[in-house]
Amino acid sequence: MTEDSDHLDQFDHRILAALAKDARLSMASLADLVGLSKTPVTVRLKRLEAAGYIRGYHAALDVDRLGLAQVAFVQVTLTQTTATALEEFNAAVRKARAVESCHMIAGGFDYLLKIRTRDVAAYRKALTEVIAHLPHVAQTSTFMAMETVKDSPAILPMR
Repeated sequence: MTEDSDHLDQFDHRILAALAKDARLSMASLADLVGLSKTPVTVRLKRLEAAGYIRGYHAALDVDRLGLAQVAFVQVTLTQTTATALEEFNAAVRKARAVESCHMIAGGFDYLLKIRTRDVAAYRKALTEVIAHLPHVAQTSTFMAMETVKDSPAILPMR
């Protein structure tokens, strides 16, 4: 990203917020929502994409209908946290289809993974066949989500 978010004005924030809610908006609809004409919105959108504020456009999938409603959060502690070990873990976890998201954590463990499966049995398989075989994993602790109360796309700061 070449620009700092402080360089975004109210129209840029409106564009990003509108697209976060519905990435399929036409330029005309987006222009109406943000209060500009199509040409300036198109120029701003291309600038936001080029600057890396918009990394892509995605469909919001219904995980329940897809049979992937079981969510587990896994605390991972590594055997070591050298630069090499972290890079190897990061590279492997990026390739692991079972891992929906991965965050390096400052605290009592090293990483927090979000795993989405069809049920607990499928999670157990992912744990034993994927997570346990990631490089440098010393220990894991699993927390099963009982209900998803809120799961939103990127949230923009209020201006």
